[in-house]
Amino acid sequence: MEQNKAMEIMKQGHGCSESVLLAVCQEYGIESDVIPRIASCFAGGIGNSGSVCGAVTGAVMAIGVVADQGDSMDDYMNKMLLVQEFRQRFEQAMNTINCHEMTGADLTTPEGINAFMKSDIPQKVCFPAVGIAFNIVMEILEKAGNQPETTG
Repeated sequence: MEQNKAMEIMKQGHGCSESVLLAVCQEYGIESDVIPRIASCFAGGIGNSGSVCGAVTGAVMAIGVVADQGDSMDDYMNKMLLVQEFRQRFEQAMNTINCHEMTGADLTTPEGINAFMKSDIPQKVCFPAVGIAFNIVMEILEKAGNQPETTG
């Protein structure tokens, strides 16, 4: 997979959830003191619990920030359809949205985190998941009429 903005951000030391959210926000010219901090505790499957992949939660937060909520319940439900499409496409690409299922890692203990960090799992699983999440969420947002400010 060719590197994208989210993968570059992750290489700088950000977690999976932070990387996807920050990359999308940069594409859309969205700046805030809370981005990417608001996404920091979603890494490792929500606080290293192995639950929903941080790349997924970062992408869902990005949809929430970028996509117009509108004024009606129908508008709101249309926004939820973007999230559903993202989840389906990510799950199809990665076979799951669950961090533990993707990585096989136990991130709930210091020993598990240490073993994970010393392994090739971040490079072989997490970086691609971040890249895939970013690509999918950008495609969905653009298809929904949300055009990024940058091209890169």
